[in-house]
Amino acid sequence: MNGKIVLIDGHSILNRAFYGLPDLTNSEGLHTNAVYGFLTIMFRILEEEKPGYLTVAFDVHAPTFRHEMYAEYKGTRKPMAEELRQQVPVIKEVLHAMGVRTIECAGLEADDLLGTLSRRCEEAGMEVSVISGDRDLLQLATEHVKIRIPKTKQGRTEVEDYYARDVKERYQVTPQEFIDVKALMGDASDNIPGVPSIGEKTATKIIVEYHSIENAHEHVEELKPPRASKALAEHWDMAVMSKELATIHVNADFPYELEEARLGNLYTEEAYEYFQRLQFKNLLSRFDVKTPVSKIEERFREITDLAAAEEVFEAAGKAECIGACFFQNMQEVLPLFAGQAEVGGIGLCYSDEDVYCIRMGNGITQEWLGKKLSEAAGKTDRFVMFDIKSALRYLAIEDAKNCFDATVAAYLLNPLKNNYTYEDVAREQLKLIIDDKAAESVKVCYEAYTAYAGSAMLWEKLKQCQMDRLFTEIEMPLVFTLYAMEQNGVKVEAEALKFYGSQLGSKITELEKEIYEDAGETFNINSPKQLGVVLFEHMKIPGGKKTKTGYSTAADVLEKLAPDYPVIEKILEYRQYSKLKSTYADGLANYICEDGRIRSKFHQTITATGRLSSTEPNLQNIPVRMELGRLIRKVFIPEDGYVFVDADYSQIELRVLAHCSGDPNLIEAYREQEDIHRITASQVFHVPFEEVTSQQRRNAKAVNFGIVYGISSFGLSQDLSITKKEAAQYIEDYFKTYPGIKSFLDDTVKHAKKMGYVVTLFGRRRPVPELASSNFMQRSFGERVAMNAPIQGTAADIIKIAMIGVQRRLRERQMRSRLVLQVHDELLIEAYKPELDEIKNILREEMEQAVSLDVPLEVDMHTGENWYEAK
Repeated sequence: MNGKIVLIDGHSILNRAFYGLPDLTNSEGLHTNAVYGFLTIMFRILEEEKPGYLTVAFDVHAPTFRHEMYAEYKGTRKPMAEELRQQVPVIKEVLHAMGVRTIECAGLEADDLLGTLSRRCEEAGMEVSVISGDRDLLQLATEHVKIRIPKTKQGRTEVEDYYARDVKERYQVTPQEFIDVKALMGDASDNIPGVPSIGEKTATKIIVEYHSIENAHEHVEELKPPRASKALAEHWDMAVMSKELATIHVNADFPYELEEARLGNLYTEEAYEYFQRLQFKNLLSRFDVKTPVSKIEERFREITDLAAAEEVFEAAGKAECIGACFFQNMQEVLPLFAGQAEVGGIGLCYSDEDVYCIRMGNGITQEWLGKKLSEAAGKTDRFVMFDIKSALRYLAIEDAKNCFDATVAAYLLNPLKNNYTYEDVAREQLKLIIDDKAAESVKVCYEAYTAYAGSAMLWEKLKQCQMDRLFTEIEMPLVFTLYAMEQNGVKVEAEALKFYGSQLGSKITELEKEIYEDAGETFNINSPKQLGVVLFEHMKIPGGKKTKTGYSTAADVLEKLAPDYPVIEKILEYRQYSKLKSTYADGLANYICEDGRIRSKFHQTITATGRLSSTEPNLQNIPVRMELGRLIRKVFIPEDGYVFVDADYSQIELRVLAHCSGDPNLIEAYREQEDIHRITASQVFHVPFEEVTSQQRRNAKAVNFGIVYGISSFGLSQDLSITKKEAAQYIEDYFKTYPGIKSFLDDTVKHAKKMGYVVTLFGRRRPVPELASSNFMQRSFGERVAMNAPIQGTAADIIKIAMIGVQRRLRERQMRSRLVLQVHDELLIEAYKPELDEIKNILREEMEQAVSLDVPLEVDMHTGENWYEAK
């Protein structure tokens, strides 16, 4: 028999892990950092100790108190953070799945359980290791009981070990005397009051000399310093109570069978499923288990024969629902654009019994697969794929009428995740765990099956959340619009881009020389460490903020100093030009295709608010604040015989705010088509409309747009370079002017706190979990999100409706003009010159009539021979 046992203080280690690791959440939105940290520590301890037995003790939520005064002190303890509280039952479930013995007992705290178990096991001749973050447990240390205290910082864990001799060496007192030190000095973290005016040094000195508080009290008049003597005499009752609070019971009465704590195989199939669900990929390698084969997996079939594939497609065309996926031939070397990789085959499912992996070869070609799958898709009621846009290049499907993108559906239901894979949907909707080590054909079948079976559940949940119309009328048609835009691309004048890069390079070199002259030395401007030393030590510029790694040279720090120090203004310029050159001038050149066009990828499942984003390259972040940044738009040009038409919504988010809030003053201002910022300035600053100064208008504009983003008085004061008090007055006066906005924002935050999410005009939900955070800054951020998300999300929905309408009109009329870019509230059309007037009409009609609001939607429209001119 292995005579060693490990006892773990459950809540203590969970708490240590929670505060020692960054926040983690799984695909279901469950916080997991404490569970992950706990398991990591437990595995490390078990590997080091190699015990035969293991028990984890937990506190019961409502322990009885050891002393009648204890309730008063216990009651002052801060409540457990919600993000930690929800992980307590999870760790218990995981431990049970691993066969680990846990124990908790009403009327006893975890440390009493640990104290009693350590005494029992030691008396039975066993070696004991107690794992806790609470130093109170040091009183349990003996020659055979070792206290191990893990400390996690920045993701790394170190463990301090204490036998009785180690406690004496470190604290100058024995483990038993350690209790008396605590009784005198107290412990605020554990709500032990101690004796007023006696700190750790004095308490230790007293106990080293007198060995107990009782003996010290008998010699109270002899205690040094005099204030300690006086304090112990006057507060003896506090000392006695504190000792009782600090003393861990070692003879508590509760049932416990050692044999139940014997360690077996921790890495069970049940535990593997938990680790999969919690997405602890780093820990999955510990398991040597095969995921249980699903009954559906037994029905998977691989097809390499043309005749058999014909039969499958014929049957699929008669089914109500088809799930499908393409997979690539991974033996081929992938080119720069992975989308050009050769297809290896498809996965196809049209019933629980019919799940196939159809491979290329033996007469089965990519073109044949695309044709047959398109024909089957046209006959079924629901054709389901994950990320259907990436497969449209192989399919002859032109619209979304019966298409169902499971990725988009999963995104709508939880827009806070980073990705929406078929594995996620299989786990969340079908409770299927897919083995990472499974054969390719099995994975292909799982994806097709998950598309087929998961779509019904996703659809039902969309209806429950009232997002079914959002899905079918906006998001699904948008898939095809975005695909068309990606296929169109936008032309770039390569030589102009190269010249633009050389201009930036010259400006960067010029700034570099000026910065060196101002600084009186050369250094690496791109090195924050060197830059900080030069600015704040060599040049003696005041206002430097020193961190562990040196002076902060972040933009917000330098921007405050720039008006007074020209060298800092130049450094900020240098950074901007360097970013322009590396990201755009040099970066864009890498994405130019053989036909001279750039084809950015547009994503509709990235942002939580519903806004679109683009990558490879990102064309939505092209700088517009600097003239040299705006000039890059000159390199984007139309084909010969075409001209650019750029249409941009005017103040769409403010107009949406006017509609959603129903504020009569703001609505009237827009209906009268007045200068909204001048009107706001006139009413907020109490001056006639005609006498509003340009500065007052700028300030009102900052308030108008800031309100949409839940701006604080501090944020507004920073934007306008005014005092926080003045900014607060601006905001107060603004809400007096537009009281409907204040009511709307307050009601929106209340709704979010109650329901956990906010909603756009079109039903799009944006969860706001930050509102339930125990962290004030997180909650404040959540309130700003709650205010802004319905407005920004509605604006995003509106431009999507306009894009869909424009693309539909272009296709129906078989026009040569094409939609090439979308940047937030702006659409760019490459218009065939003979169609120019019609294109302008289509853009204006589709954008201004996308939705009917209480205020008119207005569009600014321009044409040009390049994007810069059109904007």
